[in-house]
Amino acid sequence: MAYNLLKGKKGIIFGALDSNSIAWKVAEKAHEEGASFTLTNAPIAMRMGEINKLAEKCSAVVIPADATSLEDLENLFTKSLEALGGKVDFILHSIGMSPNVRKGKDYGDLNYEWFLKTIDISALSFHKIMQIAEKKDALNEGASIVALSYIAAQKAVPGYNDMAEAKAALESIARSYGLRLGPKKIRVNTVSQSPTMTTAGKGISGFDVFVDFAEKLSPLGNASAEECADYVITLFSDLTKKVTMQNLFHDGGFSCTAISDEFIQSFYNKK
Repeated sequence: MAYNLLKGKKGIIFGALDSNSIAWKVAEKAHEEGASFTLTNAPIAMRMGEINKLAEKCSAVVIPADATSLEDLENLFTKSLEALGGKVDFILHSIGMSPNVRKGKDYGDLNYEWFLKTIDISALSFHKIMQIAEKKDALNEGASIVALSYIAAQKAVPGYNDMAEAKAALESIARSYGLRLGPKKIRVNTVSQSPTMTTAGKGISGFDVFVDFAEKLSPLGNASAEECADYVITLFSDLTKKVTMQNLFHDGGFSCTAISDEFIQSFYNKK
């Protein structure tokens, strides 16, 4: 059911790869709620995914951009403002990739050049996006910027590797830029989502165990990609005008739960 929460709003959505992507779900929801937007991803990711199908469904323009490239981002914002006919009201950063994770490097044997790429792709890109947007005066007053995070920014998660450091940096950037953009009534937040079986998530060794563990521990169960999209839409809307610089847990209560009855029972059942 749509509520016209984003009627007349314009935005840019980073990171939609395929129908498993949270960014894909956000785009579908934003379209349902009346928004117009451009879609973007790195050229190599676009060749691997199905973003053009999403663009057709949402009547969106696709603009390739490497989010680590200032030149690409400048081009993206210039073309987005042209395509949308004005400044933007929301931005979604749904970008994360670790060469160390992809190539199976152990945390105690990291390739540091790859580590820097992880930080650049997964965290610094968020700063670059906002820096270019600010310099180009591309954001309307009251705009909302959201990036997707994960609890590994706060708690050690085996196998998440150097992505944990990237997510911690991402959340810090949101606070620092939220402070900077606040006087312009522009909000910056991160959403710490339940482990979700996206294409990126599936690339992490043992991620299915994270999903199962979180499901047992979370009082409400894991939040799905569709439910995450619903939450992000509220953050893009005018209903959350005074929410900024927050890391907002969207995880069924996982982050606040030490142990659950279901988890206790599972141990008893093993005896």
